[in-house]
Amino acid sequence: MKFTAFQKINSFVAWTQTKLSKKQFIFLSSIFVGISVGLAAILLKTFAHYIFLGVTYNKLGSIKYIFLLLPVIGILLTVLAIKKILKGKLEKGLSNIHYAIANKSSIIPKEQMYAQILTSSLTVGFGGSAGLEAPILLTGAAFGSNYSKKYHLNYNERTLLLACGIAAGIGAAFNAPIAGVLFALEVLLIDISISAFTPLIIAAATGALISKIILEDDILLSFKLQQPFNYNNVPFYIVLGLLAGLISVYHSRTFTFIEGLFHKFPNKLYLKALIGGLLLASLIFIFSSLFGEGYQSIKTLSLQSPENLLNNSYFYNYKSSDWFVLAFVGVLIFVKAIATALTLGSGGNGGNFAPSLFVGAYLGFFFSKALNMLNLTNLPISNFTIVGMAGILSGLYHAPLTAIFLIAEITGGYTLMIPLMIVSSISYAVSKYFEPFSMDTKKLSLTGKIFTYDRYHNILTTIRTSNLVETNFQKLSPNDTLGAIVELVSKSKRNIFPLTDKENKLLGIIILDNIRNILFKTEMYNKITAKELMTIPPAIISSAETMEEVMKKFDETGAWNLPVIENEEYIGFISKSSVFSSYRTKLKSTTIA
Repeated sequence: MKFTAFQKINSFVAWTQTKLSKKQFIFLSSIFVGISVGLAAILLKTFAHYIFLGVTYNKLGSIKYIFLLLPVIGILLTVLAIKKILKGKLEKGLSNIHYAIANKSSIIPKEQMYAQILTSSLTVGFGGSAGLEAPILLTGAAFGSNYSKKYHLNYNERTLLLACGIAAGIGAAFNAPIAGVLFALEVLLIDISISAFTPLIIAAATGALISKIILEDDILLSFKLQQPFNYNNVPFYIVLGLLAGLISVYHSRTFTFIEGLFHKFPNKLYLKALIGGLLLASLIFIFSSLFGEGYQSIKTLSLQSPENLLNNSYFYNYKSSDWFVLAFVGVLIFVKAIATALTLGSGGNGGNFAPSLFVGAYLGFFFSKALNMLNLTNLPISNFTIVGMAGILSGLYHAPLTAIFLIAEITGGYTLMIPLMIVSSISYAVSKYFEPFSMDTKKLSLTGKIFTYDRYHNILTTIRTSNLVETNFQKLSPNDTLGAIVELVSKSKRNIFPLTDKENKLLGIIILDNIRNILFKTEMYNKITAKELMTIPPAIISSAETMEEVMKKFDETGAWNLPVIENEEYIGFISKSSVFSSYRTKLKSTTIA
């Protein structure tokens, strides 16, 4: 029955493709992608939510500490699923979406349509200290990409629907369609025209609508503002922005370092899962709010009930001490990065989106509560808790617009727009100063395989040096006479001639303009050799160099043609004009109209 229903839907979509214009079909497709991603997000969020409720049920009594073993079980099950079901193939992190857009024609393996749901639900559902948003976004991108492949859409259309999957994912996960659209543009770094905004809006709104209809309010991260914005608190928001930027850098570097330790042992899958899970369980025993996504504890802070964070904690007996509770919150700001790194580095699947909101909320609460308890001022704690989330999100993902509008949407209004702008922009600036790349793009950026925030540099990185090598240059040997050179010039359309030895190693080049004054002196035809006329090229290019390095050599030398070697042998030339031509073609193809 289900298969028949799928066939009917497929037939309907194929039929509409023949009846609608290209633009109309893209609009319709964005709805289908939005629905699919919305349902996937609901499945993930609901599963994780009810697992959390089950293991933290108050009436479990002394048995409740069994939840400490659940993260270990969840990570082990995730590793088992990746190895046995997915055959070791799982793409983690948003950087894979960047890489797919830049180097794989926006094609994402179809396995990612279900792999993320399976693995992240096991990890986070059983208490792994990570978020579900990154898996949701990868799932959404996979839906958009594979939908496009099925109906034979081109690269631009495929990239657009991939972005629609991303927008729908954020829209469904937070019931925040505007943030979904902005995230797709700001984080994916794609360039689209105004007309292409419509499918993104449709997809994000569809995902948010599906989420709103099906998900219960207590599953979604949402708040109601209780205190108005006071402009007298602007200096404190500025300080919060600075702190958020610094904490973002700490979180990024700590996470990368700890995760990197696990990557040094690629073949110890189950041992890593066991060690990481047990270390995570130890942290959860001390700080129970590290269990799962952490959204429940964020809501606890926003309601100014921080003492409840010590429930099921080793420090339960100290919940009546305001200063101890404050210290507890402060330590968690720094511990969350460790817990998330242990979860993901040991083999679990998830993301840093939820942890960034967790850290931001804790930072905002700690900062404002500490100042109030010291009687230095009287700050609206719930507002600072909420705005802090935008600060860390902006700092980690280098996405200030997404952070601003996401928090504005989940609070149900734009009352805090000014402090959101202040904190997000300052945090972004501070984080950008210390970390040029966002957390998810840092790894691939170091290998030269990923887009950066400079669009023109992005395009340059996609051009392969080896693809631009021209080989139709007439070679000379060192002992060729001027007469032989003249004869070769008469048959060639080039004005550069490479000199090579018997092993095809480049000795030098002869530039036609440099010998033009003796070309017609016949009496010298047998007296001068190519070796005497050659010059050393101003630079030599290796076929393994990036196009950015190649262009740097062109700029430094002022040359328009440079020789290329591979394994110490001459293979041809690259011309600056061919680079420009390839660049213009790429520029046109990466602009989505």
